[in-house]
Amino acid sequence: MTLDLSEEEMRRALFGISTSASAPIEKPPTPEAFKPIPEKAAERKLSSPKLRVTLKVSKVFEGDEELFSYDASTLSTLLAEQEARSAARKKRFKYIELISVVPV
Repeated sequence: MTLDLSEEEMRRALFGISTSASAPIEKPPTPEAFKPIPEKAAERKLSSPKLRVTLKVSKVFEGDEELFSYDASTLSTLLAEQEARSAARKKRFKYIELISVVPV
């Protein structure tokens, strides 16, 4: 869609109609000249692929262990495991053991 416009037409398109004496005054285009923009259809939410990482975590060595699960929105199991370990450390768990990484 290339249009061959003169320099003056480009200036009018960018800066509007100038009031100088050298530029000819044109009428603004009628509303019928514009095509109505169709409304966008309601975009549906795309669910991203997720991995569920299950960890066995504890705050004390050989203490009470609990299962910690984390949903990572990535396809990389390594990234998902790193994010889950980081989230477990934020909750002050010190000892972390990987149990499983499964797609959700």
